Formats: sequence, structure tokens, C-alpha cells
Amino acid sequence: MEKQIKTAEILCVGTELLLGDIVNTNAAFLSQRLAELGIHVYRHTAVGDNPERLKRALDAAFAEADLVITSGGLGPTYDDLTKETVAAYFGREMEMHEESLFAIRSYFERTGRVMTKNNEKQAMMPKGAIVFPNHYGTAPSLAIEGEGKTAIMLPGPPGELTRIFKEEVLPYLEQRHGTVLVSKNIHIFGMGESAVEEKLADIMTEAKNPTVAPYCKEGEVRLRVTAESHSRESAAQMCDEVIEKIRSTEVGKFIYGVDVDSLENAAVEFLRKNGLTLATAESCTGGLISKRITDIAGCSDVFLGGCVTYSNDAKEKLLGVAADTLKKYGAVSEQTAAEMARGVRERLGADIGVSATGIAGPSGGSAEKPVGTVFIGISTERGERVRRLSLSSMRSREYIRMVSVANAYDMVLKAFE
Repeated sequence: MEKQIKTAEILCVGTELLLGDIVNTNAAFLSQRLAELGIHVYRHTAVGDNPERLKRALDAAFAEADLVITSGGLGPTYDDLTKETVAAYFGREMEMHEESLFAIRSYFERTGRVMTKNNEKQAMMPKGAIVFPNHYGTAPSLAIEGEGKTAIMLPGPPGELTRIFKEEVLPYLEQRHGTVLVSKNIHIFGMGESAVEEKLADIMTEAKNPTVAPYCKEGEVRLRVTAESHSRESAAQMCDEVIEKIRSTEVGKFIYGVDVDSLENAAVEFLRKNGLTLATAESCTGGLISKRITDIAGCSDVFLGGCVTYSNDAKEKLLGVAADTLKKYGAVSEQTAAEMARGVRERLGADIGVSATGIAGPSGGSAEKPVGTVFIGISTERGERVRRLSLSSMRSREYIRMVSVANAYDMVLKAFE
């Protein structure tokens, strides 16, 4: 058995990747799976269907990595040269692998297609290679080991690559890893990345194992806590200890979940856990609050429905917003947001009503209420609360709507606080 694999590079082969014709989802999938094994990915590289460039990419990859995983270039055509190039790199000659040839012929017979002569090329393997069968296509996968280095070659189609990796390559790699990595993601809303880093400066700088790394996306912050240990259970416990430490800081009150997909997913979990129902009333978000929750399968047990009331007339007729409120304060106001949330809650019989009314732009603002002014209302049996957002008018309409929706679900999570 070769030495333990600790570091890797993912090398995706195909001119179509460089042209932008397809999105490279294979690299993301492989990185995630390797991280779970405790194998550190140093780099992603994409190279065209050119043997000289591929050889140079292999030289650069193996200068730092124990393992190189390639995807693509295993097909039957003249420009599919990954196997041949990697074999030459390891000083291996090619030979016919009879089991693969039989499997390819059987695949064509099973699918009712005619096998052409060039498909035999896919059964040619470097001498001494470990061959992984492909039950989903014609290109077998393989591994070559030598001089402390390992190359694993996978087909390019994601449907084939992911299945072969899980069924064949994963067991092979599990025999050769020494530790596992476990990551848990802390999701934070309502505190910016710089503020989070300031509050957690000591924890983040002192953390070596587990490590704590911040990632920012529009509207929220994610902290990834990653531990390395001899077992998944031990690494998970190490992560949990750091997460509890972070929860005890000022950042804790802004954490809306750990390893949840989104604020709306966290809201659905919250509603289910507490036996609550939700209804929505929207103006500037145009149904996006409802859309985001109905993207979650099975949400009908907690989401009753919603209204998109873009005009003042609709706000009055469907939600019962008072004409005097609209005349005195305007459609974009704290008072209107409160009445919208109360109206939809009462009319649909929900435990919580949430509303959004604002100016998403790019026009329509005023000195008092510029573009980016949004009011988010929440209504429960305890009464109504409203949050005013003052988002930059330089931001896009899509951004203003997206952040408004995020704030709506944050208020749902805090409806009874």
C-alpha cells in the first residue's frame, strides 16, 4: 500500500470548460467529498484537450499534491487523451483491459446501440492500473499509483462521475486516509462580517483545530468550523464545543442556525417545532417571501398562504389596511406594514403574519423615503412590530428585495421574543 494521501489537486480536462460552455460542477463535488475524508485540496485546475498542457498541469499538481483527480478526457475520440498522458507521466504502457472491453460491449447491447471501433479505445488501460467499472456509461475509471503519487481518472459527465466516486473511488480512498475532516456551518444574520470578526477575534486567531473561517454572502455571514480527528464522531464533538463557545459571545443572539440551508429553512423548522402557522402580505417583494418558503417541500403544514398587494386598493380590499392610514402615512410606512401583517394573519387564521412594503427602485424614492426604504411588519396575538430597513439606493432592485425577504424570515424567527 502506498503512503497515506493527505493532499490533492483536482484537474478537470476539457476545452469546453475553458470556453465557458459548461459549468464545472465536478470540482465542487470532488472537493466536498475529499474534505470529508480529511484530504486537503490545494488547487483546482482546468486544462484543454491538449496533451502537452495536461503534462505541464500534472507536473505542477504533483509538485505539491499526493493525489491528482482528473475528470474528462476518457472518451472514444482522438482528443480524449487523459489516460494516455497520465500513463506516459507514470512511465506506463497501454494494454487492452479485457474486462472493460466486455463491459463496454455489454453496455451497448443493453442500450440497443451499435458499438463503433473507436469505443475499444476506452478499454485500453495503463499497465498495473486499478480499474473502477462504470455501470452508467462506457468510460471506466482508473487509478495509477507510483513513487508516492496517485492519479485517479474519472469521466467528465457529472452523472457518471458522482456515482463512480461514491461506489468505487470512495472505498478505495477510505483505505488510505489517516484522519477525517468535519465541518459545521454557523449561520448569522443581522451582524456584518467585520463586526463578527471583531467580536470573535480571539477565538478565530487561537483556533487551530478546529479552525474557524468566516464567509460572507449577501445579507448574512457564515462561519465554517472545521475539525480534524481520527473519527467523524470525535471531529463533530470538537466542532460542537467551539460552536457553543461562539454562541456564548455577543454573536450568539444573531445565530439563526447551524447547518441549515437558509433563513426560510430555519423559519420552517421553527414553525414546525412550535406548532405555528405563517401567512404573508407583500408589496415591494412581489411574492418572493411566499416563493422562498414554497420552494421547501412539505411546507404546507406551516405556510397557509399569502397576498401580493401592490396597489393601495388591493391593500384595503384584501388586507383591510385603513384608507386613512394609506392617506396619512403612505403605502411605504411603519403603520401600513403593521396593518398588512395583522390583516393577512387575521384573514388567513395564521399564528404569524409577516409583511413587506417599500421602495425597491430604481425610481420612486423621495428625500424622506429614498430607494431602499423598506418596512417589514410582523403580527402575532401579542401585537405588531415593524423593522425599518434603509438599504443603499446604489444597490440593485434584486438586492433590495432579497435582503427584505431575509429580514422578513429573521423577524419570523424572532416573532415571540
